Amino acid sequence: MKVLFIGDIVGESGRKALKEGLSKLIERLKIDFVIANAENSAGGFGITKSIGEEIFSLGVNVLTSGNHIWDKKEAVTYIVKENHLLRPANYPEDVPGHGSIVASTSSGEKVAVLNISGRVFMNQIDCPFQASKREIPKLKEQAKVVIVDFHAEATSEKSAFGWFLDGEVSAVIGTHTHVQTADETILPNGTAFITDVGMTGPTNSVIGIKKEQIIGKFLTSMPVRFETAKGVSVLSAVVIDIDSKTGTSTNIQRLQLKFPS
Repeated sequence: MKVLFIGDIVGESGRKALKEGLSKLIERLKIDFVIANAENSAGGFGITKSIGEEIFSLGVNVLTSGNHIWDKKEAVTYIVKENHLLRPANYPEDVPGHGSIVASTSSGEKVAVLNISGRVFMNQIDCPFQASKREIPKLKEQAKVVIVDFHAEATSEKSAFGWFLDGEVSAVIGTHTHVQTADETILPNGTAFITDVGMTGPTNSVIGIKKEQIIGKFLTSMPVRFETAKGVSVLSAVVIDIDSKTGTSTNIQRLQLKFPS
């Protein structure tokens, strides 16, 4: 099985890159299942129903998210109705939405996706390590292939989390920092890992936001209303080869494709 995991989609630029590149990637690489992080897909902050539907229509099977999932008010009602849109599973139980799903490829193979948030420099929600240990056994009763989106800031926490789940899941894919790391690997017990899959959005920016606004913020420490940048965009992703009978990963490959505005 080949799983394509697309890094954080940022605003209109990221959606354009997805529209330009996804169908070609699916065809060229013979992708069976597509996951994308969409917490920044609406203007760089949050998601809306119309944007979620747009992304699903392009061939994405499951959308993951993180701390920005609630930035658009309508996401609170949308996430209740759309179970293929996830929020971190370690939010409190009464928070709207779900933290995991078991979905199917076009051939009927089951794929479990778990969304977890880190805590270092992030919201202080439930322990991601303990939460994943509770959730993963339930998912493995339904699917051999289990993919985890670990939405976290600190590279140390991401690295520890990957080692913690080595052999327990098919892949641990880091999101949130928007900068693709060069440490993709198959851990000793068969779990694919990368610290951060990167961003799908404008390259002429600071992690998706207009660079002048970010520079101004650093220079003055004054509040700024951030806007997503425009121009050339990049689609950042990883392709994971997984033995669907055992759930063990055999290869992980980084991708970065650039598209004109």
